[in-house]
Amino acid sequence: QVQLVESGGGLVQAGGSLRLSCAASGRTFSSYSMVWFRQAPGKEREFVAAIYWSDINTYYADSVKGRFTISRDNAKNTVFLQMNSLKPEDTAVYYCAGGYRAYGTKVGDFGSWGQGTQVTVSS
Repeated sequence: QVQLVESGGGLVQAGGSLRLSCAASGRTFSSYSMVWFRQAPGKEREFVAAIYWSDINTYYADSVKGRFTISRDNAKNTVFLQMNSLKPEDTAVYYCAGGYRAYGTKVGDFGSWGQGTQVTVSS
């Protein structure tokens, strides 16, 4: 399993932008599918975006499509989540997750998790 460390969270006004980063350890990062989830207070953890190891396409939850962009830099073992046009309902702890040659959008599909980074969007 890879070790994952997120960064880049913070407080931003509605309409603003943030860029989250997730740094991974290990030498097989390019074989890991990487996904962002988020969890708001009192709610279940939900899928946000995915970039799979063997697929050049990216996938998004309907709630963030057109506003968020997931990308990866395999040379730097890092995955990013660019978040634009942020809304108060985007407020949550954002988690980076990874799985070796994994596919899916469910929490149980991924075995490696970061500690989470808080994103707060004020109205």
